[in-house]
Amino acid sequence: MTTETILYIILAGVVSIALAVFMYGYKSKQKGLLTWVFGILRFITLFSILLLIINPKFKSETYTIEKPKLPVLIDNSASVGELYQTENVSELLQKLKENGDLNDKFDVSYYTFGSDFRESDSISFNEKNTNISKALTSTNELFKNQTAPTIVITDGNPTLGNDYEFSSATFQNAIYPVILGDSIKYTDLKIEQLNTNRYTFLKNQFPVEVILTYSGVGPVNSEFVVTQGTVGVFRTNVSFSESETSKTLNFTLPSNLVGLQKYTAQILPLADEKNKINNSKQFAVEVIDQATNVLVVSKIVHPDLGALKKAITTNEQRTVSFKKPAEAVSVLNDYQLIILYQPDRSFAAVFSEMEKLKKNSWVISGLQTDWYFLNGAQDNFTKETSNQSEDIQAQLNSNYGTFAVEDIGFNNFPPLHTEFGALTIPVPNEVLLEQTVSGLTNGNPLLATLEINGKRDAILDGEGFWRWRARSFLETESFQSFDDFIGNIIQYLASNKRRTRLEVSSETFYYNNKPIRISAQYFDKNYVFDNRASLNITLKNKDTEKQTVFPMLLRNNYYEVDLNSLSAGEYNYTVSVSNEAVSSSGSFTILDFNVEQQFLNANVSKLRRIAKHTDGSAYFITQTDAMIQSLLANDNFQNIERSEQKVVPLIDWKYLLALIVLALAAEWFVRKYNGLI
Repeated sequence: MTTETILYIILAGVVSIALAVFMYGYKSKQKGLLTWVFGILRFITLFSILLLIINPKFKSETYTIEKPKLPVLIDNSASVGELYQTENVSELLQKLKENGDLNDKFDVSYYTFGSDFRESDSISFNEKNTNISKALTSTNELFKNQTAPTIVITDGNPTLGNDYEFSSATFQNAIYPVILGDSIKYTDLKIEQLNTNRYTFLKNQFPVEVILTYSGVGPVNSEFVVTQGTVGVFRTNVSFSESETSKTLNFTLPSNLVGLQKYTAQILPLADEKNKINNSKQFAVEVIDQATNVLVVSKIVHPDLGALKKAITTNEQRTVSFKKPAEAVSVLNDYQLIILYQPDRSFAAVFSEMEKLKKNSWVISGLQTDWYFLNGAQDNFTKETSNQSEDIQAQLNSNYGTFAVEDIGFNNFPPLHTEFGALTIPVPNEVLLEQTVSGLTNGNPLLATLEINGKRDAILDGEGFWRWRARSFLETESFQSFDDFIGNIIQYLASNKRRTRLEVSSETFYYNNKPIRISAQYFDKNYVFDNRASLNITLKNKDTEKQTVFPMLLRNNYYEVDLNSLSAGEYNYTVSVSNEAVSSSGSFTILDFNVEQQFLNANVSKLRRIAKHTDGSAYFITQTDAMIQSLLANDNFQNIERSEQKVVPLIDWKYLLALIVLALAAEWFVRKYNGLI
């Protein structure tokens, strides 16, 4: 308490005594003991009330003992079973849970990782990928600024994510890897990686890159073969030695038939190979006879154009060309979509020709756009210009229903630059992104799509979205989410297909170690997205004739189903709407590839390195008793006494209120007892 508060309390005591003496010592009719009783009770009442008015504050300090954390990360991928380690892992977990000394010293928590990182509720060892980097990064964030030595039970073979050795470099706590498998190197030939396009065009050659690796002693010879069905389409001899353990093959294959073409790549196994599963790999290419050609017309050079090209050409079915306005007029008819970047008066002939050809377009405006020209060159939108710039951000319109779009974090993206003024769209349109300033919408569309008499157009009123692509990569470590967003816009604008009430989006083939998802949109008779519908997808395996029905779940403005539980094979599907005669059918193929079956032993050297870099120790699964003793004996992992200081105002002290009530009640009772009331 401050000196001022103490003086107020002393003054309150003096005033309370003075009032009590005045009331019961100076003019009181009672004499003897009752005078003292009433005086003391009145003093208590007055002093307590004055204390509540002064409301002094007291400091209280509490102490808690905090045990060091011990997160246990368990590899839940199928490779654990392939190395015959599932029983060993279960026994180790049981040992950790039953060790009283360990649980007394540490606050032990359990997590599993495969494709994702999650708190452990059950262990199945059936996940199709291993992302060790994500598990370490998530643990580092979860136990930030805490003492938390981390046990990682894994074979050390990642199939997804970044190099976990790099992630461990910023890890704050010691890592104790428990190595599943052994360090013995078996003789093995393996297809380490196979790269090819998902799409190619009819009568073209598509490239294939294959990386082959060898582990073993002495030189070996084998043959690499690519077959389509029973027909061999590529064949070459390969040789390896202890000094030359890898080879990269680059070749091309012809695309003579339209549709999905499936191939099998194989390196013929050696006689003494233990694992022959990793000697072959299936891959597929969809051969199409027409590409989507996109023309970008611009007279300026801007980073946005590079971001557009990268995002559009991520899908190999699309090509992008760049032309200046004067060059573009004569070739407009060769393209399905025209993107007009920051048009000015030099675009006059382009707008005129586009109007004749009824070409779909996407106008992107910015600080160098001539709005006086643009307002007169078309009738879809107008803007009141002020020749002043404005920074705006984006907010997804969750009711947008023209096509499925996912929120990729628009609210957190850097602002775009545009001219200050109201953008008006007098024709029927749907706003995909709304403008926000300081987190509040200003009523103007940022990105809107229009469809009039079968012609599709869009307007994006802002430049600088190349920063969106960069931010998306920083947040997700991939450009895919941004590229998919742009790809959806391009797919919609480049198509003249008439809109149907049920639109289904799926790939022609999937690898079974990747996400297998099909999405759909259902519209009512006014072509407004209907989020009340019940959609189901019926799947039929072409080989087994087995039929399965899955419900499709609502996600914002589209429905989606996850089909990762399906086995490899060819499937026909039908998406239908309950109580409506509306359906859509298609087919897809799931290619068999189990990346978790590609390993013969643990990555011992890498696990030992991350242990060394973080001041931990690596142990084989047979040495876990030594690991537990090391954790118990390590003096760096001690309980921490934490103090918490709170400032408590007296008005929160309930006992003082009780004392006032008790004093008043006692005075009333004494008066009543003595017949003074």
